Amino acid sequence: MSVYVVSYDISSDRLRAKVAKTLEGYGMRMQYSVFECRLSEKKYKELYAALLNITGDMEDGSIRFYNICGNCEGKIRTIGQITAKKTEIAEKIIVI
Repeated sequence: MSVYVVSYDISSDRLRAKVAKTLEGYGMRMQYSVFECRLSEKKYKELYAALLNITGDMEDGSIRFYNICGNCEGKIRTIGQITAKKTEIAEKIIVI
């Protein structure tokens, strides 16, 4: 599993909503246009393909993927508090 930070800057409201809805199925919204996704290589490729399919030949906007390495993941720092919604989602994850 790898952590990916996915950010987007899309001017079309309709397209932006589709991208956000897709990302909600793969990760946790950290800010309005930033998601943190914990994905296997297979899921990463699936997400990338889904977003590529949605955006097609998008000329006005971009989606960026940042792969956070395992060593760097432990160095992530947060100032402030995570919202209740994000905490609830994190609490529902069960690893066996």
